[in-house]
Parts: sequence; structure tokens; C-alpha cells
Amino acid sequence: MNPWDPRTVLLAKHAQHVVLIHFPIALFIVGVALDFVASVARRKDVAAAAYYNLCLAALAAVPAALTGVLAWQLELEGRRLKGILLLHLLLGCASTLLILTTWWMHRKGRPGRVERLPRFRWAVEVLGVVLVGLTGHLGGFLSGVNHP
Repeated sequence: MNPWDPRTVLLAKHAQHVVLIHFPIALFIVGVALDFVASVARRKDVAAAAYYNLCLAALAAVPAALTGVLAWQLELEGRRLKGILLLHLLLGCASTLLILTTWWMHRKGRPGRVERLPRFRWAVEVLGVVLVGLTGHLGGFLSGVNHP
């Protein structure tokens, strides 16, 4: 197995999920942080940056979630999940849903207009960040990064 062979990278049964998942995580957390800064400082340019980060997070979350399900089907041949893997799947679905919900709230509130956004968005955004963090933490155990 040559690490520089494109077939090794592109055709690995689960590698795409491991690579793609970092984009929605980073974009969502930065988007929520920018939204907080925009609300406190009342800066429309920062609110626009938050909106675009959340847009990209929503776009990146869909293929990341799909490659996770695809990795399950290819790697485990669709067997029934249990334990950490099942919890990772459930939290991943919830995280994806909260990322998309946050983006939708910001889209409905008009980009760059903090004052038009609902106040309950903070609960959704904080819950989203917590779930994304927990999902990533469990993913680290599954990939072997967090093992002692």
C-alpha cells in the first residue's frame, strides 16, 4: 500500500469521512463565535461573515454525514451498530440537523442583520456546538486518535 497512490486515498472505504468532517466542524464553531461577536459588537460585517461560515458549514455537513453513513455500509457491511459507534451516528445526525437549522434561522433572518434573528437561536447554536464537540470526541475514539 503506497500512501502517495491516488487510488489509496480516493478508494479507501472510510477515509473520505475522516477528511471531510473537519470542515463543517470548524466552519460551524467559527460561525457561532462570529455570530456572538456580531451580536455583542453590533457589527453587520461580522454578522455577514458568520452567515457565510454557517452557509459553508451547512453545505459541508451534508457530504460529511453521507460519507459517514457510506463508511458504515462499506466498512461494516450495514451491520447493526451498537455502543460508541451507534452513539456517534445518532449524535452525528443530530449535529447535522442543528447545523442546518442554525443556517436556516440565519437565512430567514436576512444575512448580516443580527437584530432580525430569533433570540432562541442561542440555545440552538450552543446545543449544536456541544453536540458537534461530543460527536467529534466519539469519532476520535473510533478512529483511534483518543486511545491511550
